[in-house]
Amino acid sequence: MVAVMIGVDPHKASHTAVAIGLAEEPLGELRVRACAAQAEQLLAWAAGWPQRAWAVEGAGGVGHLLGQQLLAAGERVLDVPPKLAARVRLLQAGNTGKNDPNDAFSVAVAALRSPGCLQARRDDHAAVLKIWSKRHKDLGRTRTQAACGLHQVLCELIPGGVPGQITAGQAARILGSITPADAVAAARCQLAADFTEDLRGMDAAIRDTRKTLATAVAAARTSLTGLFGVGPVIAVAVLGDVRAVSRFPNRDHFAAYNGTAPSRCPPAAAKSGGCPGAATGGSTTPSTWPRSPRSATGTARAAPTTTRNWPRARPAKRRCAA
Repeated sequence: MVAVMIGVDPHKASHTAVAIGLAEEPLGELRVRACAAQAEQLLAWAAGWPQRAWAVEGAGGVGHLLGQQLLAAGERVLDVPPKLAARVRLLQAGNTGKNDPNDAFSVAVAALRSPGCLQARRDDHAAVLKIWSKRHKDLGRTRTQAACGLHQVLCELIPGGVPGQITAGQAARILGSITPADAVAAARCQLAADFTEDLRGMDAAIRDTRKTLATAVAAARTSLTGLFGVGPVIAVAVLGDVRAVSRFPNRDHFAAYNGTAPSRCPPAAAKSGGCPGAATGGSTTPSTWPRSPRSATGTARAAPTTTRNWPRARPAKRRCAA
């Protein structure tokens, strides 16, 4: 039984905590500096409320470290989304100015009244997978930037540049066949050589990261890689982001989370303006059309298989001359 809810508004340099009772009355307030003893200071301050729970705003973001420290100390921690805390602050009466104590108070009220706040958990192997998945994405993004810069420089050195993808070995052979005519061309060749070295380093880092991904997936002992087309890279991304599928109420919520939920209309009809809502920003996600959408009466009807069956997508009929 929770008798006191402690809301925490975390920041990079400091954390503000406000304790409230079941009637939302303020019981205490503390501001601590973000340091190695931040968790000990908060626990010592809250020692007078044994039946307590902590509500950390963004326990998976800025407040992740503090939330993990409280969990390691055996405390109960709730993860409050920032949007929920902002909604509580907006609907509150009285002095609701945007400051740290009011934000912490709103976080505590949101955790006390809303059943949708999830309980934070300690980092497990899924956090390891998420770390290496982000590393792989960052390396791929950096390599793409280096390749684009190399393409741009080569377009200024050879006519037409290099079509298609380019590798570090291919770029080195091209640069070896170019004789700079002046100082400007020499500078461009040096820049292209630097981009080539960046590509070579990125390729080596990506290979090492993929080996680490394969080892991490093997340690997870998942059957996800048994699906056709799912390798270590995709498995790490799915397991690291989703963590536990059981945290979703049903499969529809999970489909909405991962972007595979069916759209309201076929993509071709939405792009051509034949879908209601297409002109107002309707969904054009290339997802699966429902097999048997139900009408207002609850009876199943056949799903349109082509855009010709969509009412507003049909071509206008010509009038008869007679």
